[in-house]
Amino acid sequence: MRAAVRWANTNLKLRVRTFASLLLAGALLGAAAAQRGGDNEPTADLSFLVIKEDNGKPVRNAAVIMHSVSEHGKQGRGDLELKTDADGKTSFDNVPYGRLRIQILASGFQTFGDDYEISQPKMSFTIRLKRPQGQYSIYQEHPEEKNNKTPPPDPNAKPQ
Repeated sequence: MRAAVRWANTNLKLRVRTFASLLLAGALLGAAAAQRGGDNEPTADLSFLVIKEDNGKPVRNAAVIMHSVSEHGKQGRGDLELKTDADGKTSFDNVPYGRLRIQILASGFQTFGDDYEISQPKMSFTIRLKRPQGQYSIYQEHPEEKNNKTPPPDPNAKPQ
């Protein structure tokens, strides 16, 4: 009987703690939402068009990632990722004014990234993605550079 009473008390305590934790979490989330979504804070509606640089065709399923950036250039913790549709378009509404770091990732293209100042109610961005470039190697011939450079010194040569 004592074990049953102890179990009931423990179970009740667990339920009370869980309920209190949920209430506290709800209150904190509500306060954060109220603080972030103040009516006097200006926001912008952003639209993105992601296209291929070489032919101007849309890039489907590209990831558009947005990070807030502090006054000191430090990237914020929270980020938002959107995907482009078949027309290479995506959008997001109610973005607070301020500096925003935008990155675009798409398979088969170079990663794009730049910081923008969000300061107008509606802003549109057209991002032209480049195809990957070949790596530069010092072991390959580069005929376009032969006229501009002197040959490197031989590391095995004795000093004169």
